[in-house]
Amino acid sequence: MRHRQKGRALSRTRSHRKATLRNLATALFRHERIETTTAKAKELRPYAERLITFGKRGDLHARRLAGRAISDREILGKLFDEIGPRFIDRPGGYTRVLKLRNRKGDAAEMALIELLD
Repeated sequence: MRHRQKGRALSRTRSHRKATLRNLATALFRHERIETTTAKAKELRPYAERLITFGKRGDLHARRLAGRAISDREILGKLFDEIGPRFIDRPGGYTRVLKLRNRKGDAAEMALIELLD
């Protein structure tokens, strides 16, 4: 039974799952929309929205907390200079997940996750 276990395992170890979410979040902030599997997109949404909330706060502690997840300094700067202030009046729900087709190779459900305007 899965009592009190949050999130999806994504067929990965904990460290691999953590690295995957970090890379997906960095790509999302770089391109502002990415195409991935539905499970990964649903798992990425709360992770990325927490980072955007740090970007909205904008203080040094928030920058250091976000820096633990985003190692690319350019993207971290973009999060705090562009993305965070864009959502300053919005109380949450910064991303959208749109389901697409099934992937041809393995029939995995694909989704588009994007930042709202």
